[in-house]
Amino acid sequence: MRLFRKPETRALGEYIKIFGPAMLLTLAGFVVAYQFVDPAPPDHIVIGTGSESGAYYKFGQAYREILKQNGVELEVRLTAGSVENIRLLEAKSGGVEVAFVQGGTGALAQSDDIVSLGSLFFEPSWIFHRPDIAVSRLSDLQGLRVAVGAEGSGTRVLAMHLLGLNGITANNTQILPYGSQQAVDMLLNGDLDVAIFVATHRAPYILTLMDSKSVRLVGLERAEAYALRYHYLHVQKLPEGVIDFEANIPPRDMNLVAPATQLAARTDLHPALVDLLLQAATEVHGAGGGFEGEGEFPAPKYLDFPLSKEARQYYKSGTPFLQRYLPFWVANFLARMKVLLLPLLALMFPLFKLMPPLYRWRIRSRIYRWYSELEAVDPEKQKDQVEKRLDEYIAELDRIEDKVSRVSIPLAYSEELYDLRLHIDMLRNKLIRAGQKE
Repeated sequence: MRLFRKPETRALGEYIKIFGPAMLLTLAGFVVAYQFVDPAPPDHIVIGTGSESGAYYKFGQAYREILKQNGVELEVRLTAGSVENIRLLEAKSGGVEVAFVQGGTGALAQSDDIVSLGSLFFEPSWIFHRPDIAVSRLSDLQGLRVAVGAEGSGTRVLAMHLLGLNGITANNTQILPYGSQQAVDMLLNGDLDVAIFVATHRAPYILTLMDSKSVRLVGLERAEAYALRYHYLHVQKLPEGVIDFEANIPPRDMNLVAPATQLAARTDLHPALVDLLLQAATEVHGAGGGFEGEGEFPAPKYLDFPLSKEARQYYKSGTPFLQRYLPFWVANFLARMKVLLLPLLALMFPLFKLMPPLYRWRIRSRIYRWYSELEAVDPEKQKDQVEKRLDEYIAELDRIEDKVSRVSIPLAYSEELYDLRLHIDMLRNKLIRAGQKE
């Protein structure tokens, strides 16, 4: 018993035979083009911050929570500060991908492998001293015990710049490498005469010292001159009473100098992560407050390193279009896949425009090929042979009819198949009539 496939099955088989090679060719083109697609961003990066008591560490934690919401793990690494962060950005292994870097420390970089993503906030220099010591200018610090920040910190770099302009060196003054929290404790205990800090006004230890009656803050009388000598410095005014109106802290207007902290990164940081980090920076620092105006930061200025091209695009256009409406990983995948669009269209359009005519030709060829054999037994075209070969022609026609009955085509082309069978019947009738004339 012969089993017949369903018409739908036959049609599917034909489609596979015709469109299958086109799909395979398109897939091959996809694989080739995929080699030129940027790799997916890593789901884990490390940020260099500072000491646990400093603002860098606090901001690093805020960034971590924002990136976590987008499926990226940001590891917050404690460091000595900006100088160590630069070394970690330059490290071939075991370093960090992104870090907070204080303005003015970029000159210490030893390679061109660092770019800036923008400045984030001002970090004024705060100089506190014991109340029993008269200090009006930095030159008054000569011979005293002065904490200038830990080795590897940006505080130490700025402090040594300021002290150096005033002739203060390790030869005439006790320059002590204490970190922020240690310097605060020693100053409050009377074990230090002066401590220099570089921090935001929000730093807890700055507020602690402001509230303390055992230390005093000194402003810089020649702040504009310092800023002129070191262009990374900006003069910031601390108004009288702004810290505490009731206690009138500070007791008078004071000028401070402040570098701008920037977010620096390795040049090979994935572009999608640049956008994500700047979105986090906008969320954390965009509101401003204190010395920063609303919307002033992050900003593509006050930089020690070249601005990355991705950051430049972010400041020009804002959050990438897809990331405004889609989850980070989905938006990134679609953005990466756009490189495939042109070659795929170049392949698919002509292929799939050609396939339907080719499909129709292939199906119809199964029918039309029999007409050449029908001509060989047509009594009108074979008049001289009909009388002698009538039985042979009828037998040949029966063979053709049997073969045609086995032809499998999709239902959409059944009409043409039935036309062929009708023509076979017409030829048979002609041959029978030709035999009767005999």
